[in-house]
Amino acid sequence: MPPERLGPYRIERELGSGGMGTVYYGVHQETGLAAAIKVLPAAMAREPGFVARFHREMDAMRSVQGPHVVELFDGGEDDGTWYYSMEYVEGETVTERLARDRRIPWREVIDISVQICKALKVAHNAGVIHRDLKPSNLLLRKDGVAKLTDFGVAQVFAGGKLTATGGVIGTVEYMSPEQAQGKRATKQSDIYALGAVMYVMLTGRPPFTGKTALDIAQKHKFGQFDSPRRIVPEIPRWLDEIVCNCLQKKPEDRYPDAYVLQLRLQEVPKKLELAQGDSKTSHSGTGSGTFDLDGAGVDDETQAADVDPAAVGGTLMRDLMRAQLDPKTTMSPIEKAFDSTWFLVTALVLVVTVCAWLYTSRKLSPERLFAKGEELMEQPAGPSWEEARKNAFLPLLEQDRATWEPKVAPYLNQIALYELKKDFLGARTLRNDPPPRSDVERFMRRAWEQRRRGEIGQSRQTLTALRALMVGTSQSDVVLPLIDEMLQTLDQSAPSAEGRSLIADAMEHAEELRAAGDLEGARAVWQNVILLYGDDPDSAVEAEKARAALAAPGQNVSHSGDAEAASP
Repeated sequence: MPPERLGPYRIERELGSGGMGTVYYGVHQETGLAAAIKVLPAAMAREPGFVARFHREMDAMRSVQGPHVVELFDGGEDDGTWYYSMEYVEGETVTERLARDRRIPWREVIDISVQICKALKVAHNAGVIHRDLKPSNLLLRKDGVAKLTDFGVAQVFAGGKLTATGGVIGTVEYMSPEQAQGKRATKQSDIYALGAVMYVMLTGRPPFTGKTALDIAQKHKFGQFDSPRRIVPEIPRWLDEIVCNCLQKKPEDRYPDAYVLQLRLQEVPKKLELAQGDSKTSHSGTGSGTFDLDGAGVDDETQAADVDPAAVGGTLMRDLMRAQLDPKTTMSPIEKAFDSTWFLVTALVLVVTVCAWLYTSRKLSPERLFAKGEELMEQPAGPSWEEARKNAFLPLLEQDRATWEPKVAPYLNQIALYELKKDFLGARTLRNDPPPRSDVERFMRRAWEQRRRGEIGQSRQTLTALRALMVGTSQSDVVLPLIDEMLQTLDQSAPSAEGRSLIADAMEHAEELRAAGDLEGARAVWQNVILLYGDDPDSAVEAEKARAALAAPGQNVSHSGDAEAASP
């Protein structure tokens, strides 16, 4: 028995019922506005936080407005009954249409689906996911406009697990695999549901059926369906591919959003016209939006459900062949020449030959190449020097080493020394490097290896000696600044007083041993100090003290030069 009144609405009759509640036809008692009143099941009101969630989501759904969305008016509670009111649409649902006609012609399916895509786009942009898209939620007006209802109602109660069977929210025949697993629904979930709805509109049956809801849900997750075209051959293959892509198991494999799906659907009739090669077969209804990116579209009476399959698919290969062959019979001689494979191959060879000649003619002469290298060497040391070596000096040596080696060798040596300095500052190992190209490079490498081993004093001694020899030579302007920078780096990396505490502690320990009368122990320490630090310029003072202590009267040690290490 329907209630007589709900809120400000007078209830006149029942329109339908389902797992999410009962829908009544009502009239606002003050404004006379007709509305569809949906009464929610009493179990929903017992869900924790229901009231707060109800009002919050009602506010969100009011932002979902568009010509293909059933408008939400208001909602509330009346004597323990929760309801919401929405726009009343005069017409029928897709479920009722399928019950009467069994299936819907494919052109009209495209028109309906394009309109639903527009509704989904509006909702998704507002952050609302439908979650329960199905034929009974698609309303068809008599003028061909399709509207989507119950928008976001499933999401209002997503915090609970409210359905007629106590499972996850949604209608199992149109539920995405991720929803069937209890995962969060996304806009790709709505894309899957729309694919299932298109499937049932085209074929008269959903993609998966079963004896129980669990059986159908398992098929959504793991099963394979027959493509719509196997059931209804007259469906264009492009539309068949779109539906199958919507029904991909993984969300990321479906269309990214409803707008992209809308564009793909609108392309199908155009592709069919081009394939048939006959523009006269284009859809000539009363302004169908199937051919217009923004239109809604209406029925195409020429595409009845009993259309001859051969009229659509049977002659497709013949028409494609005709479209390919007919233009060739009307080609001009020039067009036929450009359509010839041998002509195109000959033209390609000619183009390659001309390009090769142009490249050769623009190639720099040796003199210009050398001048280019000199110009690059005038720039600060860095990438320009490497470019000079790679693109100027080395190519010259490859062309004529005898002529150009005397001229490019100084530059190559300058580049080598610069790179050696860079590597020196990085203390990189040299074991895989090529042999040194000059004595200067050899001694700089020696200093490098000494620094790498931590022999800072020896490295400084080597560089200082090399610097003294380089003064006044032809390469002094290039090499001396490099050596000075390397010496400065050595000064910065010299061991601190704390780092050199070993020799100081050893000398102090030797003195303690001598004071205690252990001359053998003291002598052993002094001998090892000389062994380890005798050649280290930074430790020359301590090493000399050790030598003096060994040579002092009363030590019974004959010492000339460095002593051999003694075992303590």
